[in-house]
Amino acid sequence: MAERGPVIGITASELTATYGDWTERCTLVPTDYVRAVARAGGIPVVLAAVDGAARSVADHLDGLVLTGGTDVDPDVFGAPRHPQAQRPDRRRDRFELDLLDAAADGGLPVLAICRGIQVVNVWRGGTLHQHLPDVGASPEHLGPPGGYGTHRVRLDPASRLGALLGAELDVPTHHHQGIDRLGSGLRACGWSGDGIVEALDDPELPFLVAVQWHPEAGDDPRLFERLVEAARDRPAALAGRHPGAKVARSPSDPGELVEEHP
Repeated sequence: MAERGPVIGITASELTATYGDWTERCTLVPTDYVRAVARAGGIPVVLAAVDGAARSVADHLDGLVLTGGTDVDPDVFGAPRHPQAQRPDRRRDRFELDLLDAAADGGLPVLAICRGIQVVNVWRGGTLHQHLPDVGASPEHLGPPGGYGTHRVRLDPASRLGALLGAELDVPTHHHQGIDRLGSGLRACGWSGDGIVEALDDPELPFLVAVQWHPEAGDDPRLFERLVEAARDRPAALAGRHPGAKVARSPSDPGELVEEHP
């Protein structure tokens, strides 16, 4: 019998959808994410945002993809809502922040995409630019309505992403928000030509990589393949931890994660 691939959770949105004679609320995720995980050898599982369920959900996963979607609620990072910001999905925000807590605690590999990089940053106490044109960013970040544009990203060659993808690459993009103040413990490792942070990682966790672009919409499978590889390697990575240790928020700095020993 062939060895099964690792189970990769993919976060979803709750949206109103129309199909046939029906219009109703649905849990939706673009199929490109599902296909990208499956092609990389993982078993994709779509995750609905359910209050209070994140830790139980994470216990059944080998890896996690935080997907694109609506803007993060600015209340999470202590800012008033910008006139151009979308209506927030607070249930999804809570669910994904709780998933990240559980992932850090359990050494669960995470690939965060577009909205996902922004969730990761505010999870660690960082902030967001709520509308990139306000800070002089290039209009190429947004792309055409209902589609993706393309721009070049420069990567730190010493980072995980640089080692995997090279020093520069062209990426599919569609976003109007971006990283402002970097969250605690995170390292910026990718930038667009206008200086907007396009990639983050956490060198202290086994695998936490976040990108502002949409790799699922392109033809480069390497990020998803590396996530699936990290999910397969997770038991060995966990074996290197202090026995019984957990990762928790620092009481003095909620943006900092520390290892707690029993």
